[in-house]
Amino acid sequence: MELLRKWLGHPEDIYNLLRFKMGGYRTVMPRGDTDSLGRSLRTCYRYLNQTSRSFAAVIQALDGDLRHAVCIFYLVLRALDTIEDDMTISLDVKVPMLHEFHSYLYQPEWKYTESKEKDRQVLEDFPTISMEFRNLSKVYQEVIADVCHKMGVGMAEFLEKKVDSQQEWDKYCHYVAGLVGIGLSRLFSASELEDPIIGQDTELANSMGLFLQKTNIIRDYLEDQVEGREFWPREVWSRYTKKLSDLAKPENIDVAVHCLNELITNALHHVPDVLTYLSRLKNQSVFNFCAIPQVMAIATLAACYNNKQVFRGVVKIRKGQAVTLMMDATNIQAVRAIMHQYSEEIYQKIPSSDPSSNKTQQIIASIRAMSLPGGPMVSRHHYSPIYLSCAMLLAALSWQYLSTISKATEDYVQAGEN
Repeated sequence: MELLRKWLGHPEDIYNLLRFKMGGYRTVMPRGDTDSLGRSLRTCYRYLNQTSRSFAAVIQALDGDLRHAVCIFYLVLRALDTIEDDMTISLDVKVPMLHEFHSYLYQPEWKYTESKEKDRQVLEDFPTISMEFRNLSKVYQEVIADVCHKMGVGMAEFLEKKVDSQQEWDKYCHYVAGLVGIGLSRLFSASELEDPIIGQDTELANSMGLFLQKTNIIRDYLEDQVEGREFWPREVWSRYTKKLSDLAKPENIDVAVHCLNELITNALHHVPDVLTYLSRLKNQSVFNFCAIPQVMAIATLAACYNNKQVFRGVVKIRKGQAVTLMMDATNIQAVRAIMHQYSEEIYQKIPSSDPSSNKTQQIIASIRAMSLPGGPMVSRHHYSPIYLSCAMLLAALSWQYLSTISKATEDYVQAGEN
């Protein structure tokens, strides 16, 4: 019944869950045809589905040969990330592998069979992936190899180095996510689906990645602590506690939330860049691919802001909320409205006693100015009293059915939350 109460409070969720389930998902992630592909490329898409069915869905929605380039880009970086994550590989082996990984793309026989990670198949059958990499247009190859090289060097740098300053936080996030944004942007331009400026403006592309990565790091505080990982910058948390792990102690909850709010304020500074970047996109499939994760991120930050639960468990946006965001975020006007909505939610929760309150208010004022270019913001939803009544009745009748929503849909929504 708790699920029912949540839906009754958000009738648009039940409406969009039904719409998504009954075919609306095709508008944001139409599935590309893989039956006509060669055997090795079909194998690559199979690996893509096995490592992340959710990303497979949005990648296969991309137009033209960009779809294949992004698929191979994802698998190459997944292989690189698998090496970096594998704690059974000694540093004297791992560091040279990370530095040289980009060169393996041009070595037809190279593979690694000693990994213990769950995604080790992309290393064990790397010859298939590297062959399809070499089948890509040269312009795509150059982008993927360059990003792979820079990311490998950056990963090696932070293997034995903790994130200290906020500048190092930005640097770490650049290596693991900003470079992905830059690489994707260069692929978009190389495909000619987007203008050259998309790939040339690396500052905006970097911000796209940093906003997503910082959101994940902020939200995953407790999970990372359990796994023995620390990604919050010492420069910030040391102002509130002597050890990062102490923020999870009940007696420190007030200062923990202050620290959390400061990091969320830091992440929000990327939103203006995100809006500028998205406003330049022309191709619908590229826009959907880029916009959906960004609106998921702002919704996640709004859920985490000033929320003690970040230090006690997992904070996630509702599945119906995620589906609503996916269905809505198909044009820049809607994305501006979404960014405005969630930044205003944060604004309403700013405690007057919070040390970062002034900075939070300032960045939200900047977001507000960008998301209200033509005057007062119009709500994204227009629900009449009759519609609301019908939606609530429909929620009451359908809540049990929708709780069994298909695994593929749930995976896709979960990826947006992640």
